[in-house]
Amino acid sequence: MEEDKEEIEILIEGGKASPGPTTAPKFSALKLNVGEIFNKINQLTKDYEGMQVPVKIIVDKKTKQYEIEIGVPPTSSLIKKEAKIDIAKVDDKNKVLASISLEQIKKVAKIKFPHLPLEKATILVLATAQSINGLRVENKFPKEIIREIKEGKIRI
Repeated sequence: MEEDKEEIEILIEGGKASPGPTTAPKFSALKLNVGEIFNKINQLTKDYEGMQVPVKIIVDKKTKQYEIEIGVPPTSSLIKKEAKIDIAKVDDKNKVLASISLEQIKKVAKIKFPHLPLEKATILVLATAQSINGLRVENKFPKEIIREIKEGKIRI
């Protein structure tokens, strides 16, 4: 990184970022408009409401210009948004909270892993889906779908 630039990385809730005790002093020390920065971050992340979103702010210390880079939320957050569930886990792994379609899993795969072949990306998303107790894909456990893909019973 160039000497006259500074990177500040934060993890925020999409559309609801606010200056906190660790971020506000950093921006103030750089003589930046904290309110303006967080308004822009909220505008850029509003589609990720309810999800944790990584954000990087790159500041030119000389000109006080800044650039905001929005990352992709964690795979589990994207899955939960598709499934419309709020909680990460339930105690009873056999209790079904939601079942989502393979198409929804593929949608997450395309967002999260655009550089990978779709089948490989889909398997990665399904592997993450296994960690969300109560979630089914096509009314099956995610590991069953992974097995069927690998056996060629399901084509991606």
